[in-house]
Amino acid sequence: MPIKIPFLHSFQKDIAEIQFPEKFTFPFCYDPHPLSMIAAEQVQFYLQQQTDFQHNFGLNPDQDGLVIGKMFGVLVVKDDHNNIGFLAAVSGKLAGTNQHSYFVPPIFDMLSPTGFFLKEEENINRINREIENLTNSKILTDAKENLISTKNQQEQILANLRNLHKKNKADRKIIRTQKKLELNDLDYKLIEDDLIKQSYRDQHEYSVQKEKSALAISCANDHLNEILNKIENLKKDRKNRSSNLQNQLFNQYNFLNAINQKKSVIDIFSQAKQILPPAGAGECAAPKLLQYAYQNNLKPICMAEFWWGSSPNQEVRKHKNYYPACRGKCEPILSHMLQGLEVDDNPMLENPAQNKELEIIHEDDAIIVVNKPAEFLSVPGINVQDSVQTRIQELYPQIMSPLIIHRLDMSTSGILVLAKTKEAHQFIQEQFINHTIQKRYTALLDGKIDESEGMIDLPLRVDLDDRPRQVVCYQYGKNARTKFVVKSIENNRTRIHFYPLTGRTHQLRVHAAHAKGLNCPIVGDDLYGKWEDRLHLHAGFIKFIHPISKEEISFEVEDPF
Repeated sequence: MPIKIPFLHSFQKDIAEIQFPEKFTFPFCYDPHPLSMIAAEQVQFYLQQQTDFQHNFGLNPDQDGLVIGKMFGVLVVKDDHNNIGFLAAVSGKLAGTNQHSYFVPPIFDMLSPTGFFLKEEENINRINREIENLTNSKILTDAKENLISTKNQQEQILANLRNLHKKNKADRKIIRTQKKLELNDLDYKLIEDDLIKQSYRDQHEYSVQKEKSALAISCANDHLNEILNKIENLKKDRKNRSSNLQNQLFNQYNFLNAINQKKSVIDIFSQAKQILPPAGAGECAAPKLLQYAYQNNLKPICMAEFWWGSSPNQEVRKHKNYYPACRGKCEPILSHMLQGLEVDDNPMLENPAQNKELEIIHEDDAIIVVNKPAEFLSVPGINVQDSVQTRIQELYPQIMSPLIIHRLDMSTSGILVLAKTKEAHQFIQEQFINHTIQKRYTALLDGKIDESEGMIDLPLRVDLDDRPRQVVCYQYGKNARTKFVVKSIENNRTRIHFYPLTGRTHQLRVHAAHAKGLNCPIVGDDLYGKWEDRLHLHAGFIKFIHPISKEEISFEVEDPF
């Protein structure tokens, strides 16, 4: 039976032999199901061939316009007649619009020309222009200059008057001295009374001028404040309008789930995180797909999201690579929308170190050195307690000092140094802080690197919308520098040595994958590249000063890949 629901696409490839998944995709950590991959490939073919819209994804160097890569999603579904098809969606707007013939519509189209959003946005933009015009206006500049000029002018008038009155006072003193000698008491008293009157006149004159000067300055100040208050009132109006618009917008976002329960985006974020929804919540591909499926009685089977286009400046996104849903905006929404579906288990709740042995390669009175396996936590996590720290605590319950001096990412294997005493911990930790410890990591990169060696200098910070991912940020990022030396090219992959000069979270992974770094992710990097059996990153060498002998010691472990 042909599929008649709008935006529901038939598979162009035979899928009869493909086994359906038993449970729906856990959207925050998944390996795409073959059905999702076939659907994604069909969408990608459409994007390559389509003439429905014009958008510069950065894939054609001859195309003009701002380069903006986009995240797309596919949702494989089943209708009431057991027909299988798929829906497609794009995160955010595409080519300046939310309405497309191939992709499901947004939950609310804020770009509708008859809707409230664009109308009120124009009012806010008009206020912005008024603020900008007033802030940069000649009338404001003149008012500021007039106030300064008036203050200087009036201060000079008062200063001149004070100098005059000071001279008058000195002159009166001379007259008193002379007349005291020349006149009798009666005549002198007449002179003295007149001099006193002159003194009072000077004081009165100064008081009058002081009031005039204060009034002149006050008038100039009032004129300036009138303009500044107008700007401030416009800013308050803008803030109120923006807040009201955002709340009005949030009221349009009500999300369904598989048991037909509806919940507003405000309630979702209030209950999940006790915060207001972030801007753009509900505009990602995954919520759009599930909402449309529920509205049209389609049963979700599996889903996947992929990046199409050039990588953005901050994030690491690779053309055609699959990515999990973002956590900051999507996790609370999808947690509600997936209720009623049987969903794959969250692998992040499982203990990745179960049945793995922790090899101790050195031990003395001060330190323990271990070779940490991949997918093994350095310290206890939120959901999983098993870690290098807990394993060593179980082996050495008598150690009371802090054990962990430094950490390795859970997915990174290699050498980890622990302290057995407080003094050893402090001594080695200071070497890490002062960057005197020598470390070498080996990685296998998913591609060929032209340079034989070099330095990567890209500041990093956490992606606030998608922890624990890191992004390159020159404004707020922390300094991150990595030296690298290429060792060999193996089957179109690059074996490389990394020498981190700083120790930022995911530093080597981002420096390898980012377009401004080596633009070549580490093999098996499920965050910044493609998933494989493991992350091919290994901390193979470390050199430092021993806390007791004060001699330089080093440890080396062969690469496991």
